[in-house]
Amino acid sequence: MMRCALSVAGSDSIGGAGIQADIKAMAALGVHAHTVITAITAQNTCSVKKIQPVDTEMIEAQLDAILSDSDVKAAKTGMLYNGDIVKVVTEVLEDEHFPFVVDPVLVAGVGDSLASEDLVKALKRHIIPVCDIVTPNRYEAEALTGMKIDSEDDVRRACELLGKEGTTVYLKGGHMDSKNVVDTLYNGAEFIRFEYPRLERAGHGGGCTLSAYITANLAKGLDAVNAIMRSREMIQESIANMYVIGKGDKVVDPAVRMMQDPVRNDMLNDVNSAADRLVRILPKDWISKAGLDICFAMPNASSIRDVASIEKGISVSGGRIRKNGQARFGIQNQLSKAVLTVMEHDPEQRAAVNVMLNKDVASIIEEVGMTELSVDTGKDPAAATSNAIRKSGSVPDAVVFKSNGNRGAIVILGKDPKNVLEKISSIL
Repeated sequence: MMRCALSVAGSDSIGGAGIQADIKAMAALGVHAHTVITAITAQNTCSVKKIQPVDTEMIEAQLDAILSDSDVKAAKTGMLYNGDIVKVVTEVLEDEHFPFVVDPVLVAGVGDSLASEDLVKALKRHIIPVCDIVTPNRYEAEALTGMKIDSEDDVRRACELLGKEGTTVYLKGGHMDSKNVVDTLYNGAEFIRFEYPRLERAGHGGGCTLSAYITANLAKGLDAVNAIMRSREMIQESIANMYVIGKGDKVVDPAVRMMQDPVRNDMLNDVNSAADRLVRILPKDWISKAGLDICFAMPNASSIRDVASIEKGISVSGGRIRKNGQARFGIQNQLSKAVLTVMEHDPEQRAAVNVMLNKDVASIIEEVGMTELSVDTGKDPAAATSNAIRKSGSVPDAVVFKSNGNRGAIVILGKDPKNVLEKISSIL
């Protein structure tokens, strides 16, 4: 039987948040979404035009219809709108044995209110004390705690107040004034910080999508901490792949993981094909004793998990060049780290091959019209590379790495493995 999760939330007419986002997010994780609609909204990417709350009897009937028939593994609430709806939903969910997540929605991403005057009080009194996880942003946490949140100490105090009844708190840091986004998880015993690069402002549906991911992961059997960790990685991808549907905010992509699976498979094929070609065309003296790597990063890659490379690389063994494994994502190697560094300066340069530099290659690079940048790696190759690119003002075709002043290796950069192979062929 397929795993099922429940979303109790409002309907978003533009389809970027609320119930619509929850269905897509849960489906992206292979979980079937049951839905209880608490309110009908007339909204778009610019504003919320009108809200019609659903009668509490109808909400209770929806809950009963689902729970009497399906083996629900986890649930979440989003827009509850008023105190009466909070009470009805709490009375039902607190008696169930599955975990449930509260996303305390107060304001739409476009800035318009999605709450009546009594909602904050009802959330604090009824549902937050009995839920398993609550996922407020900065402004929601301020409303629920009655305190201003400006520092890390404030964040911790707010988490303690929200989690005083045993609820796990995940306070999102997207609205804090910091270089990176720092989220804080508090489970009554410890604080865990999650730090991610700040992308453009999270668009329509970001909070709904994250809480839906968490709920789906709970439904799949993960504990709270691991469900949150995996979901946070996914929402980073969803924000990085936002798209335009209207005149206002962009919309996060809850289904990005489903869409990326074919992309990832194509990338693995590209890396494997390029590695096979390198085995055929490279001179043995281009490959060091440590071997050669080739890698290819996802668009908007943020970690090694988004970079494909050959397991155990390419090496010379028994006088022959050999590919020692197949392409996969997440292999820890210096080349993948170098590509992630380069992408911070030019996101289009997503592929690379590292070869041992012999005395003729540098001059040939210049002869064929390729650009070159020399880097003295020191103790931190990534930082040295970044600094050198920043000073030069552009990303070159090749980066020559030095160690203690000696030329040691060269990294050929390109938009994809085919582009890198073209550059290598021009040097040979």
